[in-house]
Amino acid sequence: MAKFVVGDHVSWNSEAGRVTGRIIRVHHADFDYKGYRHRASKDDPQYEIQSDKTDHIAAHKEAALTKIR
Repeated sequence: MAKFVVGDHVSWNSEAGRVTGRIIRVHHADFDYKGYRHRASKDDPQYEIQSDKTDHIAAHKEAALTKIR
């Protein structure tokens, strides 16, 4: 079961440092994004997150994310 839901505000580490954004989609099955196949399942979902500062969309697994209150 997914730990986060659409609309949650989260942060994660990137090459540029700590980034914050909102979850815009939760994937429970494998999906293609930016030319790569991302593995996801009901027990290990992946999340699409839109950055607060740049509107960039990133895909991350649950373990990479921290919820912001």
